[in-house]
Amino acid sequence: MKVTYLSHSGFLLELEETLLLFDYYKGDIPALPDGKRLFVFVSHRHHDHFNPAIFELAGQKPDTKYILSGDIWLKRAPAHLQEQTVRLKRGIRWEQDNLIVETLKSTDKGAAFLVEAEGKTIYHAGDLNDWRWDEESEEWNRQMAEKFHKFIEPLRGKEIDAAFIPLDPRQEGNYTLGMDYFLDIANAEKVYPMHMWDDYSVIDRWLSEHKNHPGRGSIVKITYPGETFEQ
Repeated sequence: MKVTYLSHSGFLLELEETLLLFDYYKGDIPALPDGKRLFVFVSHRHHDHFNPAIFELAGQKPDTKYILSGDIWLKRAPAHLQEQTVRLKRGIRWEQDNLIVETLKSTDKGAAFLVEAEGKTIYHAGDLNDWRWDEESEEWNRQMAEKFHKFIEPLRGKEIDAAFIPLDPRQEGNYTLGMDYFLDIANAEKVYPMHMWDDYSVIDRWLSEHKNHPGRGSIVKITYPGETFEQ
């Protein structure tokens, strides 16, 4: 499996017969190889996760399938692509063309995606994260933690090949909460930090603060948009 980091929370995954594009916002999408079906995922409608330019990809690959979270109106897709577009509510299971998609509730808009394709299990969190902030009240942060732990519970004990998890430096001292909890409950071969707002030093910060963490070896050090990883 080849993983290309596009920018922010956007990734392109290339499997033997399938291409999976998640949360394209900006950056250069590599040339898409012939003979592979493209599935495009959008976790929610926020501008840093949903760029309508994704619909132009059908010009290269006419059979592209668009999988949008339920908070995105179908009319956002061009009329000629609406039959190739599916909107998934949170907390459901959807199957098509040897692809299995489960959606998890998010602590923000939309949903997170758990995808099975060609024997690989992929988790893209979207904005499902423990969004605790110092400026919020203790009660607000307590409720956020409860929601996050509840919504991510379906991943407990799950074997995941590639996980894409927010590591947002804007949270300051709380930046590590979502990542740490995910590593506690799930078993991921590789974890790709995302939602870093181009501040890749946050990965080094996490690594320096977690020198003895059992999940440390799974963390992928991303350093620039367009970087590729073989897994």
